[in-house]
Amino acid sequence: MIIDAHQHFWNLDRVEYPWLTPDQGPIHRTFEESDLEPLLDACGVDGTVLVQSADSYADTDFMLEVADRWPRVRAVVGWVPLPRPDEAAAALDRYRRDPRYVGVRHLIHDEPDPDWLLRPQVRDGLDALAERGLTFDVVAVLPRHLEHVPLLAERHPDLRLVIDHLAKPPIAERGREPWAGLLARAAEHPNVHAKVSGLNTAADPETWTAADLRPYVEHALEVFGAGRLMFGGDWPISVLAGGYRKVWDETVKLLDDLRLEPGDRARLLGGTAVDVYRIPDSD
Repeated sequence: MIIDAHQHFWNLDRVEYPWLTPDQGPIHRTFEESDLEPLLDACGVDGTVLVQSADSYADTDFMLEVADRWPRVRAVVGWVPLPRPDEAAAALDRYRRDPRYVGVRHLIHDEPDPDWLLRPQVRDGLDALAERGLTFDVVAVLPRHLEHVPLLAERHPDLRLVIDHLAKPPIAERGREPWAGLLARAAEHPNVHAKVSGLNTAADPETWTAADLRPYVEHALEVFGAGRLMFGGDWPISVLAGGYRKVWDETVKLLDDLRLEPGDRARLLGGTAVDVYRIPDSD
């Protein structure tokens, strides 16, 4: 089973997305399942993990509505107000009655404080996630965000952490540090996982190919292993740098070039996502 572990929908008439302004060009419009379904069909992708796009209940409720009408959504990573741990715990208890609600994400890169994740109230909110067996997706855009991951893993050993987009390696600059060392340190903790996703928008949006991504994915495989990595298309953000089909085709080419064992390939393209997000009814 092939699972895209990172994909978004948004509806501009239903939900407010403060970051999604007209200067975002081709992605400043509503995207729902009718846009994505033919792309998944063409690529042979069986299901997706729908990930939050706004720090709001409205966005989470909208995603669960989509999941109700479109069974290809196998899991939803939503939102709760982690800095208000009592409210967060109550919301989690409400949401997790739906087995498709598997975890939480917060747009930490939009927070003015780069140390937002280390705030005591947020720590208590993350404890509420761990107690309920849910995941936390880390949007590690700055090196500082990635520095926090080992500390979070130690503080919350029962919390499954997922680093989105391999923490945005410096592909366009053909750089390596501090990204490579910080990713390796995060990978030392067995409760940390990562997504091979969103790499096209970290590269040159016009010219990127599998060859540009290869050194960064090779490093991720070296430090995590395929059993803690998962593919994500990052659609519709991927529209800004080639689109879904190019992301899929270049990912497949990269995996072919790396000559992964069939079991490792299956883990990266679905098995890891099923295990980490505990995706129900995935047989």
